[in-house]
Amino acid sequence: MLDLIGAYENYLTKVKQASGNTVASYMRDIRQFAGWLHDEEQMEVVEATQEHIRLFLEHLESEGRSAATRSRALASLKNFYSYVVSSGFLSESPVMEVKGDRGEKKLPQILSSREIELLLAQPSSVEPKGIRDKAMLEVMYATGIRVSELIGLDIDHVNLESGIIKCQSGKKSRTIPLYPEALKALTAYMKDVRSFLVAAPAERALFVNIGGARMSRQGFWKILKHYQTTARIDKEITPHTLRHSFAVHLLENGADLGSVQELMGHSDISSTQMYTQMVDQHLKQVYARCHPKA
Repeated sequence: MLDLIGAYENYLTKVKQASGNTVASYMRDIRQFAGWLHDEEQMEVVEATQEHIRLFLEHLESEGRSAATRSRALASLKNFYSYVVSSGFLSESPVMEVKGDRGEKKLPQILSSREIELLLAQPSSVEPKGIRDKAMLEVMYATGIRVSELIGLDIDHVNLESGIIKCQSGKKSRTIPLYPEALKALTAYMKDVRSFLVAAPAERALFVNIGGARMSRQGFWKILKHYQTTARIDKEITPHTLRHSFAVHLLENGADLGSVQELMGHSDISSTQMYTQMVDQHLKQVYARCHPKA
């Protein structure tokens, strides 16, 4: 595919004749977004949705970036995607309806341990669909993998005897252990349910939809939203919420940053360091809420 970011930089310089500072500022924001998108979702910029733009802005906020910096990044992305649309690579911009924040400081959404337990308890333990859903949710929280990695798992990426999964992201792969409850849920799905759900014996996808084909990103999203509702969790939960919660809960319970980086599949430790800030802010909020003299 054409290097759209490079083409846009050339457009700013040669056609728009923007100043060097303006070009440098725009390109820094766009390349940071592209790097985050690749690291977190294994996606290219033409695949981004409004949700990815919003999550990126939350990421910047969690790193302590000011409201002005986040607004500038949003403006940079709006201009970039306007160029991409006008060039015919997209029919509409994913940034069109994304609004800038008002500068209020908030943590990216994290589920408490209690909320995690509520969510994981929702799927039926007797119906095939519920057993599949239970396995997906348990694996997601047990490993902190991206939703793209979850739906990309094949049956030969799982070793039930060793209690591990092999997660493949492009040319990179990592091995992640499963806690006992997740292993139990995945074993039940693979041994008792999956063969009845797949449309064709040759299907290699680990998780399949009701049509028997590989589960889609949108399909998993709908499943997650359904169980959020039945669990009566008053938070906006996305697949990234489970990933954030996985990392923060590990750090809160004593995991070192390097191990969390490896489990998360981050190529740059700076992507992992934001979770230490989230832990610190979370503890401050707990202190302010719970200490009798706070």
